Parts: sequence; structure tokens; C-alpha cells
Amino acid sequence: MDVTVWRDGKKYDLHFEKGENIGGLKSEEYAKKRTGSRIRWKPDLEVFTDTAIPPEYFQDVLKKQAVVNSGVTFRLRQEGEKGSFQETEYYYENGIRDYVAELAGEEGLTLPEYIEAERRGRDREDMPEYKVKLSAAFCFSNKRNLIEYYHNSSFLEYGGAPEKAVRSAFVSAIDALLRKQGKYQKNEAKVTFNDIQDCLILVTNCFSTRTSYENQTKKAITNRFIQEAMTEFFKSKLEIYFIENPKDAEKVMEQVLVNKRSRETAERTRQNMKKKLTGSVDLTSRIEKFVDCRTKDVSRREIYIVEGDSALGACKQSRDAEFQGIMPVRGKILNCLKADYARIFKSEIITDLLKVLGCGVEVSDRHNKDINTFDLENLRWSKIIICTDADVDGYQIRTLILTMIYRLVPSLINQGYVYIAESPLYEIGYKGKTWFAYTEKDKADILAELGEGARPSIQRSKGLGENDPEMMWMTTMNPETRRLIKVLPGDVRQTAETFDLLLGDNLSGRKAHISENGWRYIDLIDVS
Repeated sequence: MDVTVWRDGKKYDLHFEKGENIGGLKSEEYAKKRTGSRIRWKPDLEVFTDTAIPPEYFQDVLKKQAVVNSGVTFRLRQEGEKGSFQETEYYYENGIRDYVAELAGEEGLTLPEYIEAERRGRDREDMPEYKVKLSAAFCFSNKRNLIEYYHNSSFLEYGGAPEKAVRSAFVSAIDALLRKQGKYQKNEAKVTFNDIQDCLILVTNCFSTRTSYENQTKKAITNRFIQEAMTEFFKSKLEIYFIENPKDAEKVMEQVLVNKRSRETAERTRQNMKKKLTGSVDLTSRIEKFVDCRTKDVSRREIYIVEGDSALGACKQSRDAEFQGIMPVRGKILNCLKADYARIFKSEIITDLLKVLGCGVEVSDRHNKDINTFDLENLRWSKIIICTDADVDGYQIRTLILTMIYRLVPSLINQGYVYIAESPLYEIGYKGKTWFAYTEKDKADILAELGEGARPSIQRSKGLGENDPEMMWMTTMNPETRRLIKVLPGDVRQTAETFDLLLGDNLSGRKAHISENGWRYIDLIDVS
């Protein structure tokens, strides 16, 4: 890779090979007034085994950059046959305003609207203050819908803080407008974001001097202040917009209500058909100790699979009953990797779990091995969260549940519905503040941060059942502060193979594995 930078009347050159700087930094005087950077790179075939990147990828990246960098031209030059080049330009003079107008075309319900503001604040009291520049362009349409979030010129595929702000602000503003104008029918439920999203074209483009990303892929940001600032920003701007544009407000209300009532009619029809086909099933009364949630909106519903009655009690007290259900596992679950189907479906725990998830089978179908192709339309939850103690028994139960899902309904994992809730190993208190350590490394880092002279209280987690509701909500149940691990197909496959090796019928393989790797865990053995 070659990097050239022009700044302060000089030209700087760097060359990299296999991640190492070769030849150091080279600089020379540059008489012309020029600033900027140029990067040329070629994939190392020893590192990048697949270099067949489709042209659509580069086209999409450059178009997105043109959208959020108004007035800047981006050119894509693709080499064709005999050294010829095909050149495509991407340019939006007014950035996201022109992009929204392009998306809406001439048949939008409303004209594109552009709003912007600046805010200063901090994510927590003990963190430094920073500035965020907020901007957005939006319009309403009954022909198409699209929402895109950008931050510091990066496209946020999953949104994070901006998405939460948009959901909250748009529902609040349009619900308030509908109530004020008396558009709701008697006892009619309020609109949801899905009803608004179906007719909304929105692009946000924000910049901040401090940014916290959800993970290394940088597809979502988690800044609490940005979420709060954007929520207030959209609420105030939308209120003004609807007051200043009463005709547009009328169109928006009518379309949102059409979307809402169409959705509700479709849901009622689907539920009626399901009742006719399967009969009315009250899972709460039929499945022992299963605790359902109130909402029927599948996109919000979460199910926590926990171990034992004590964990059930702790989770029940700390959950949000609106969208979080709980299913306790009583005793050790069957190893589905090595059991045959007849034995699997004799297990009450497994059949209850399948029914709660929405993929239970009738008695006549219990020998049908095609259960793993069940229709995801029947799924009753948006997230399936396995929540066990942070000890050896908890890890084994977690593995057994994962193995069951992997064997019987792998599509839940393949489609990204299964998560693991991380529960803290230690609660560390010092001078009125509390830290939670999820690993031994977390604990060491927190203690190092407090300093050698500090004498904090350190409490080892005794299990989920011992946690008070406030701690459980903060560390395990609250979507804003909990830590969830998304289960990927490769994770479960590897876990299942290891599980089968250690607990299956391959005695010689198990002996060889212990002989080769047992020394690594000798310090963890509890021998009295």
C-alpha cells in the first residue's frame, strides 16, 4: 500500500508491505497549494485468498460517500478490456437533501424537508463533554420507504443510538398529532414505528467529536448523549414541521392510519387462520412456570431461557413485562446431539421449549425429522436469549440448549435469532460506585484502574437467583446496558463437536483429548 499526503506545503510518502512500514516516512517540499491524501493498495494474495470483489460493492460505497459529503465528486474507474476504463461519477450538490429527493421522485406525499442543529453534552457525568452536529432529510411517501443512518461519514447498517432516537421521536410526535386532531377511533391502539416506517424516507447524517461503536465492525453507535440529543432534536423539529405544514400533516396522518389499520387487519386474519388450523392454545396455562409478556408485537418480544426456579424468580422481578418472557429449564436437558428423535420428543423440557418458541410439533409428527425446516412465520419472538449462571453447570446447560436448537431448529441460529446473555462474575464496589466484571480480565482491569491503594469490596456472583432485581435489570435484562452475544452457526457447530467429544461415545477420542489438553485446566480442578 502506498500513501501520499499533501499538507503544510509538503508532500509525504509511506509504503507498507504485510502490515510493515518499508523505508520510513519520506517528505519533500511541494510548491503548489494542495491538501489531501491519496491511498493506493493492492491485496496481498497470501493474506486475501479471495479478491473477487463485485463492482457493486465499490459503487455502493462511493455513492454512500457522495451522499454524506455534499459537493464532493467521487469517481469510480473500472478497467475493462485492452486497458480501457469505464468511469462513473457520484455527486450530490446538497448531500442528503438531494438523495432523499431522488428516492422520493415526483410522487411523494410530501416534499423533502432538511433539518439540522448542534448540541453539546456527555454520555455520563464522569466522561468529558463533546459536540455533535445533527442533520437529517426526510419526506413521506406511499410508493416507497427507506431509512439510512450515517455517522462521521460512515454508514451505520444497524443504526444503534440514531435508530432508537428516530423510533422514539417519530412515534411520539405522530401519536401526539393524531390525538390532538382526534384521528383515533374509540379505544384504538396507538401507532407503532412500523406503521410510520412504511411511508417514511429518512436519511440522517451526524458528526461528533467522540463516538462509541457497538463493536469493531462499526455498524452501530452506542453514545447515550447522541441518542438523547437526537430524540429531542426530532421531537421538536417534527412538532414545528407539522404546525407549519398542516396539509402535509393531514396526508401523513391519513397514510400512517391506513398502514396501521391494514397491519391490524392482516394480523387478525392471520391469527384467526392460525386458530382454525391449530386450535386455541394457552401456553401460559399449559406449560409449567412459563411467564409470557404482554405485547403481541413479535418484533419486540424476547424470551429468556433460564435455569431453575431461583433464576426464574430473579428474572421475573427484574424484567420488563411488556416485551420480556421467561422460560425456566427444570433439571438437565437431554443431549440432543446423540439422542434419536423418538427419545428427544419424549423429553417434556424439550417439547415445552419448542412450543414456547413457536415450533412445537403435534404427537403425530414427532418422528418427522424435518422439524428443522419449520416456517419462521410461526416464531413468536424476535430474540431467544439463553441466560445461565456463570459457572461450570451453567455453561453445560447453555451448551445443551444450544445443541438442542442446533439439532432441531438450526434456522433460528442461521437467521440470527439466538443470543447468550453474559452475566457478571464479580460485583466491585468502591467509594459509592459499582463496577461489574464479566471476566477475570475485566476484574483485573478494574482493580488496576482503581490503583494499588484502593480497597474495594469484591463479591463473587453466586448465581442469577442471588442477584437483586436492580442488578439483574442493569446487567442482564435492560437492552440499553446488558451484554448479549449473538450466536453464529460456526460457534454452535464447533461447540457441538467439542461437546460430543467430551460427553459422547468416542471414548478413545476423549482420552486422547484429555491427555493432550488436560494440563491446561489443572488449576481449575476442584479436588478435596
